Amino acid sequence: MMSDMMRHENGLQDEELKHDERTEQESSTKVEKREKRQQKEKVETVPYHKLFLFADSTDIILMVVGTIGAIGNGLGMPLMTLLFGELIDSFGNNQFGSDVVKQVSKVCLKFVYLGIGTGLAAFLQVTCWTVTGERQAARIRGLYLKTILRQDIAFFDKETNTGEVIGRMSGDTLLIQDAMGEKVGRFLQLVATFFGGFVIAFIKGWLLTVVMLSVVPLVAAAGATMAFIIGMMATRGQSAYAKASHVVEETIGSIRTVASFTGEKQAVSSYKKFLADAYQSGVHEGFVGGMGLGVVMLVMFCGYALSVWFGAKMIMEKGYSAGAVVNVFVAVLNASMSLGQASPSISAFAAGQAAAYKMFQTIERKPEIDAYDPNGKILEDIHGEIHLRDVYFSYPARPEELIFNGFSLHIPSGTTAALVGQSGSGKSTVISLIERFYDPQAGEVLIDGTNVKEFQLRWIRGKIGLVSQEPVLFASSIKDNIAYGKEGAMVEEIRAAAELANAAKFIDKLPQGLDTMVGEHGTQLSGGQKQRIAIARAILKDPRILLLDEATSALDAESERIVQEALDRIMVNRTTVIVAHRLSTVRNADMIAVIHRGKMVEKGTHVELTKDPEGAYSQLIHLQEGNKESEETRDNQNKRELSSESFTKLSQRQSLRRSGSSMGNSSRHSFSVSFGLPIGVNIPDPELEYSQPQEKSPEVPLRRLASLNKPEIPVLLIGCVAAIANGTIFPIFGVLLSSVIKTFFKPFPEMKKDSKFWALMFVTLGFGSLLAIPARSYFFAMAGSKLIRRIRLICFEKVINMEVGWFDEPEHSSGAIGARLSADAASVRALVGDALGLLVQNIATALAGLIIAFVASWQLAFILLVLVPLIGINGYIQMKFMKGSNADAKMMYEEASQVANDAVGSIRTVASFCAEEKVMELYRKKCEGPMQAGIRQGLISGTGFGVSFFLLFSVYATNFYAGARFVEAGKASFTDVFRVFFALTMASIGISQSSSLAPDSNKAKIATASIFSIIDGKSKIDPSDEFGDTVDSVKGEIQIRHVSFKYPSRPDIQIFRDLSLTIHSGKVKLKGFIYLLSF
Repeated sequence: MMSDMMRHENGLQDEELKHDERTEQESSTKVEKREKRQQKEKVETVPYHKLFLFADSTDIILMVVGTIGAIGNGLGMPLMTLLFGELIDSFGNNQFGSDVVKQVSKVCLKFVYLGIGTGLAAFLQVTCWTVTGERQAARIRGLYLKTILRQDIAFFDKETNTGEVIGRMSGDTLLIQDAMGEKVGRFLQLVATFFGGFVIAFIKGWLLTVVMLSVVPLVAAAGATMAFIIGMMATRGQSAYAKASHVVEETIGSIRTVASFTGEKQAVSSYKKFLADAYQSGVHEGFVGGMGLGVVMLVMFCGYALSVWFGAKMIMEKGYSAGAVVNVFVAVLNASMSLGQASPSISAFAAGQAAAYKMFQTIERKPEIDAYDPNGKILEDIHGEIHLRDVYFSYPARPEELIFNGFSLHIPSGTTAALVGQSGSGKSTVISLIERFYDPQAGEVLIDGTNVKEFQLRWIRGKIGLVSQEPVLFASSIKDNIAYGKEGAMVEEIRAAAELANAAKFIDKLPQGLDTMVGEHGTQLSGGQKQRIAIARAILKDPRILLLDEATSALDAESERIVQEALDRIMVNRTTVIVAHRLSTVRNADMIAVIHRGKMVEKGTHVELTKDPEGAYSQLIHLQEGNKESEETRDNQNKRELSSESFTKLSQRQSLRRSGSSMGNSSRHSFSVSFGLPIGVNIPDPELEYSQPQEKSPEVPLRRLASLNKPEIPVLLIGCVAAIANGTIFPIFGVLLSSVIKTFFKPFPEMKKDSKFWALMFVTLGFGSLLAIPARSYFFAMAGSKLIRRIRLICFEKVINMEVGWFDEPEHSSGAIGARLSADAASVRALVGDALGLLVQNIATALAGLIIAFVASWQLAFILLVLVPLIGINGYIQMKFMKGSNADAKMMYEEASQVANDAVGSIRTVASFCAEEKVMELYRKKCEGPMQAGIRQGLISGTGFGVSFFLLFSVYATNFYAGARFVEAGKASFTDVFRVFFALTMASIGISQSSSLAPDSNKAKIATASIFSIIDGKSKIDPSDEFGDTVDSVKGEIQIRHVSFKYPSRPDIQIFRDLSLTIHSGKVKLKGFIYLLSF
């Protein structure tokens, strides 16, 4: 009863398009359009019943049983008010007689029976709704990802990006789960309490109930208004931080580019701007929430004042008993409180409906090019003849810019066609149209004379193999990456494909062979190695049409030779389309087409095209050969200048390979300086392990965290004063209530006078709440929001100034860092913003309650103190239940989110290899553990919740029985019994809610350690370091002296051993410049 009041107050607290033609202006236009669309979506919601659209028969049974349990649990409190009324009459009418113990004992036994029934109902409520929420949310996640994977590429160009998809899956699904899980059970429980309370109140005293009902609409209006405004504020804050998260993802995902162009300050500036918006929303949300709750409490206390005055009037004029008046009072109190407590559930429903709108809209979206469409032609096989006939095409993201204007191209089956030309001429667009990533606006793309639109999409893509310039690998083993080429591929087939791709040798030298994890986006391998795995994947697919989109342009000369050998092997007896940058790789092509600005300006063989020295193809050759001669002259001159000592020290054959840590679609280049020796010889160091264990962050004293919040000390002090004032409200409420009960047993003249006085005291307490609650909420929200802004900014600045090798570690991936900046900072903010204010408030509540209890009756207070831990357990469990478990669920699903992140970020590769089902299978596998953990959590929470109710009612029974004994012995008055009861009940709830913060405190300590491990980290190569020499100008002479080097992420592979190299200014150009950039 009173515990509900206390809980009420505290409980309410893509892969990118590879278009060289893309301009910065167009990109910003795209962002603006997306932002406008997102703003429009903010006001859109789905009907609530549609949240359960994907429930199965098991879920329906769980929801029905959970509903029955919730109603039973909700009726427990109204029934308790009946017993409470009986108890008051038993005490009041026998306060001077000897039957007090006998009469009170009967009522106490009923408390125990009610505790057993309510405990069982509570178990069913929590368990069933938690489990079904977990099941349905997991199903929605899977359906959303499946729908995303079936979308056409145009959807990713215009509608979404990887960050948005992952945000929906990890954030929005939790909001939906909240709206269809435990919050539903809680809401039904509160509705049952609401109606049950008023039914009992009308039965016991309808006239008094009608008077009390006059304030209910005001309470409801205040609560609804507060929920609506908080929802708007929260959405604005989430939107601001989503933009900040996108900055983190883009910056860390392209950290090499950021570092090489010294773009750290610009990234910090962008991040800071979005954090400022999030801060403002956080402070406003805190103030509005506090003010709303303050108004609710004022209206409620005024309602209690009216009830006290009118109740006394009913006793005097209508013959009501004191027990009946208190019964009506407490029943209406519980019912109206339940209405106020329902606001978090209503807010959760609104947030879930808004989140579901965006996700369900995507789930229902039918793409124009549907990867799952079973319709279309399926032939025995194809020959591979390709014909683009009078094609008109522009990219969906840039409809005003026509790429092809009547373009035609014919490639006979079994031949090799090369497409050459300047960047942005439309070469890669041909590849995209053949793969049917896009459909032309007019004209036809034909394979064997049939329009590609007429084929079943999965089947025709299964006949086409694609090897891109940038090999896309998933964060799994080499074996799994190659297996994407063929469903159910055997290990022997995978190994054979690796042999043909010239990949077997380097794979065998890795410690775990085919089972070696390639890391996020393949960062544990060099560019050449990744490309050979991508080729092995294409070989395993055994396609009739092979598309090579600048497959070797990003490689050094030696890697290119090895990869080209592998490509030459698989081009036999297939129709091959090569998009080439280096013309030397297409000399043997059966047809070479020169494309310029979307037009084919020349076509023929190498011999035919070179006959015209003024032709476009000849001009391209002359341009490339001129550059090559210039490079060779510099190379030869540099080789003569290299000392012989440098060669003798190269005791092992070696290549310079890069282990990239960049993510997303940023260009990743491998490089080598070859001295005429074969590539790929690894020099292992037996002293080093393949992977080093991740060190656990040492625990950090919370005083270090406090030092970060030091500028807000004045704000926190004012907030603490408000929290102390807030904490005394409910103990004082208990004193007033016990005094009112005593008044109802006084003679009528005295009762009339005292009832007016106590009514005025209730009004005064209401105005005190109106001042204290908003003040506490506002000042702690300000301090917490400033802290979270400061932490995120400091950490982000530190992260982007770390050496590039730091990002090669799996725990420093963009996803992991993003999660730490988001989740860890949020945990700390919860500690300072919400938990600290609640802690101070509850300490004040506990102290005030203890003082009042011991003053009233120290003997009874001592007995009840022994039982306080049991009431504390109830408060603790219910507080945890109301808070939910979203943060834990979010962390549990992190690994599954990484699978989705890889797939969506590499959507072209997934689409090309028809790997949607394979991705879904892996995703479902990663979700199994978290979902089972969520179900177990539901069972444990349900058990704890049920037991807590039984303990609560048992403590009530014990307290009043002991009180009756003291009254009988003359050691206490019945007023003292109720005063001790109310005071210590309030105190115990204060203590229990403070202890419910212990896990949050532990989580905050872990988060603090994680944050300070970033802040305290020392960058080995810090671009923000102002120390060091600077010169007016750099000539460009480079010397590498006796360098031995291994990548931190691959310490078993020696890259350099005692390498010396001199590069004179303007003399040598190295392909691959990572080491020179001081990464």
